[in-house]
Amino acid sequence: MRGSHSIRESAGDRTFNLIILIFLVLFACLMAVPMIAELAVSFSSKIASQTGTIGLVPVGFTLASWDFMVRNSGLWSSIGISVASTALVVVISLAINAMLAYPLSKKRFAPARFLVLVVVFTMIFKAPTIPYFLALRGYGLYNNFWAMVIPQVISAYNLLVMRSFFQSFPAEIEEAAEIDGCGKFRMFFQIVLPSSKAVIATVGLFYGVGAWNQYATPLMMIQDTALFPLQLKIHQLVNAASGDIAAAVKVSTANYTNDTLGAAAVIFSMIPVLLIYPFVQKYFAKGAMLGSVKG
Repeated sequence: MRGSHSIRESAGDRTFNLIILIFLVLFACLMAVPMIAELAVSFSSKIASQTGTIGLVPVGFTLASWDFMVRNSGLWSSIGISVASTALVVVISLAINAMLAYPLSKKRFAPARFLVLVVVFTMIFKAPTIPYFLALRGYGLYNNFWAMVIPQVISAYNLLVMRSFFQSFPAEIEEAAEIDGCGKFRMFFQIVLPSSKAVIATVGLFYGVGAWNQYATPLMMIQDTALFPLQLKIHQLVNAASGDIAAAVKVSTANYTNDTLGAAAVIFSMIPVLLIYPFVQKYFAKGAMLGSVKG
């Protein structure tokens, strides 16, 4: 019987698992506290925000901050820019990384070891900010939408994760395909890539979250407010950089402050990632583990 060969957990194992479970639940709750606090602020009234009486529960519940943010803050255009740049970064990055990582994973590719060292070098030594800015401006990316795409296309860490995954790909499958007359490109696109959903989802999530949350490069390269991505627009809300928002907050009938507007914007920016992550979670864990098998 199948059940007769199953291994029963000892009392010590059950206790250990229970302790780990409790620890993880407490850790998850601790990590959720800042988000819950921001959510409470976003639904709280102007008086509650000014008096600092808001904890983890909204005080003087109101939708005023969300209503003003959605209708008047210009977030929708910024969201469109962030969605477009994130989608382009994910698609272009996955295509380039896969085509780079696959040959680098093959020992018979002579320059692979040297090129991997070059990749690792870029992880250790980062370009200084001023030369980085001058280089991007020299490429015509100043006040350019592509400044939020091109610098994000290649990540050395993500490239190494994908390379490690391809190193663990069964060589027998590739050898059998070669015997059947399958060429290199056909093997890559019809055999290897369809079997690499785990690492593609993992690396795609890394690139997507990084592109969605990018702040330093747009802050440095984008001055035209019409090209502001979501994170720069949130910066405006939090710091009251926009004159119309600052003026609106001073109106006596406005039931919000810069803090409540900023909290609503922060929560709003998190929604896309929270919605997408459950669909790629099963691939994420598997891909992260497979990508760490070999170096």
